[in-house]
Amino acid sequence: MVLRTTQKHRPESLDVFKRQLLTWSQQFHEVIWMDSNGYHQTHSNFDAILAVDAMTCIQTDDYESFLKLKEYQSTTKDWLFGYLSYDLKNTVEDLKSQNFDGLEFPELYFFQPKKLFLFKDDIVEVTYLNMVSDEWENDLLEIVGTENSSQNKKAKTFNIKSRIPKNEYLTKVNSLLEHIHRGNIYEANFCHEYYAENATIDPLEIYKKLNNISKPPFATYLKLGDKYVLSASPERYLMKTGSKIISQPIKGTAKRSTNIDGDKKLKEQLALDDKERSENIMIVDLVRNDLSKTASKGSVQVEELCQVYTFPQVHQMISTITSEIEDTTGPIEVIETTFPMGSMTGAPKISAMKIIEDLEVTKRGIYSGAVGYFTPNNDFDFNVIIRSILYNKTKKYLSFSVGSAITAKSEPLKEYEECLIKAKAMHEVLE
Repeated sequence: MVLRTTQKHRPESLDVFKRQLLTWSQQFHEVIWMDSNGYHQTHSNFDAILAVDAMTCIQTDDYESFLKLKEYQSTTKDWLFGYLSYDLKNTVEDLKSQNFDGLEFPELYFFQPKKLFLFKDDIVEVTYLNMVSDEWENDLLEIVGTENSSQNKKAKTFNIKSRIPKNEYLTKVNSLLEHIHRGNIYEANFCHEYYAENATIDPLEIYKKLNNISKPPFATYLKLGDKYVLSASPERYLMKTGSKIISQPIKGTAKRSTNIDGDKKLKEQLALDDKERSENIMIVDLVRNDLSKTASKGSVQVEELCQVYTFPQVHQMISTITSEIEDTTGPIEVIETTFPMGSMTGAPKISAMKIIEDLEVTKRGIYSGAVGYFTPNNDFDFNVIIRSILYNKTKKYLSFSVGSAITAKSEPLKEYEECLIKAKAMHEVLE
């Protein structure tokens, strides 16, 4: 059993302490920060979490990756933080990833943190491995003494390019529509990349800007050496609390308006949009099927269907599907049988993944994968990596991707415009 020392800290200002803590964390090789931005969701256990400094870690390619993760998780029996890349699909099914990869992240990476900060209400629970527990008082002095002000370095300009030009994008969506009309698939999430080469950024400052304009419930700042994920994700992939499993796929997007009446109308139109509802319901059916693989008989439930939520940049249609599992069902089994998440693939799932692999030109990697954590008692919580900037500092390669669900009712130009809405926040903070 892993021994940790836990104590509670009540900061004078949570917002100030969060900023100080994030700045202080940059000295470590491994950093994962997750922030719900005050959404206080029904299912969330924490308001924010910071995990730093690996005691142990695992990183793998896609070969037997879930088996390796299961061995690591069952051996450590401790808090683990990390990510699952989309291309772990190749370990779940007989699939391949042969598209261009400018980022070169490992397919899977998890670490056991020496130092952990759990935010709930106005209390921060500080949990250190016993081997470093005597460092807390000095760390606290460092944290509260940390400067919050930005260096205001002049950003180096770089050119953001689209990997798929508009005309080529429209052609590829038409190709997907042909697959749908032939009955090969019903729906597919088609994505394309924006990228910059020779890009020098301050990842933490970019994350702060992205989070400030998006304020999503599943924000993530991840640093693993020279590799960064700066995420404003609004979507939960999967959560386990005791025997309950919760999935909350997003399908359906509408832009915001600065006009109050106009914005309300856009939200109402999204709620009544037949195409957007059918997209969402198809993925709900897919998630129900995935969850049924590990669920106790008759326990899969749709708790919320096509509910529209409002975020600073967009309105989103979200559904909540739950199930119950037996005590003998392990956490990795639940993830493996539902991965990749339905909202980023399509239906039927395997056929959709094969077709989009052929039409997309960039390897997705951690984009449309998941970042999250396991607890010592086998619970977990993972987001979906969308609305995210990915960065390899050594290669100076920066990337962000956007996508939309293509169904029989899709109009290629409207799908392109939906992608532009989703890309808006990333463009804004980078340009």
